[in-house]
Amino acid sequence: MKLDMAGRRAVVTGASRGIGLAIARALLAEGALVAGAALDFPDEVPGLHTVRADLSQPDSPATVIGTAVSALGGLDILVNNVGFVRPRVGGFLSVTDKDWDQTLNLNFLSAVRTTRAALPHLLDGGGSIVTIASVNARLPDPLVIDYSAAKGALLNFCKALSKQVAGQGVRVNTVSPGPVSTALWLGQNGVAAAIGQATGAAPADITAKAAAESPTGRFTTPEEVADLVLYLASERAANITGSDFTIDGGLITTL
Repeated sequence: MKLDMAGRRAVVTGASRGIGLAIARALLAEGALVAGAALDFPDEVPGLHTVRADLSQPDSPATVIGTAVSALGGLDILVNNVGFVRPRVGGFLSVTDKDWDQTLNLNFLSAVRTTRAALPHLLDGGGSIVTIASVNARLPDPLVIDYSAAKGALLNFCKALSKQVAGQGVRVNTVSPGPVSTALWLGQNGVAAAIGQATGAAPADITAKAAAESPTGRFTTPEEVADLVLYLASERAANITGSDFTIDGGLITTL
């Protein structure tokens, strides 16, 4: 299937690793012009316009979008991907106001602010916003209680916005991955390591147990998430908006 994305101008947040990096690379491979925003870029990605920014800072998203629009000559696609998760192994009572503020700020408000900065440019000629949510938006887990709440808010926000801007040619959709084989889960400071440190279990065993909870028996790859994002961002999905797409190997079993 041809996605006809050559020359399309895209911004991807959290583009230096994991899902965001896979999305940026996939867009570049399709001929899109891409600006990636992140705190740092450990690896050089040929063709990627890098914007170093801390998206947890309230003024940063507007700066990122302004820099990207200047570099790319406009904007057609926004991918809100930046985020983080920290297992709350001490339970709900261990989650402080500061924890809640940090989680909601980066996982929810950064997307709100980036979207607010990007929307005027997208309204000029139509475009697509794809936001990375999580299965935890519909599958709340006390181990990530603040993260689940933030991702639930993200779905609500994107659905509401989609109703406002659809008539102006802008589509707004979300993608909700289950566990993905990135450093967020598998890294030295990832979810599996944090749970292992708290419980005494081997991180590999924790990862295997998490994978076994999906009927497919494995984690999703970043590239598989990227493929879904690119389809939604393309004109092949021209009449899809206000929708959430789960990619979790069947982890969520409800209709």
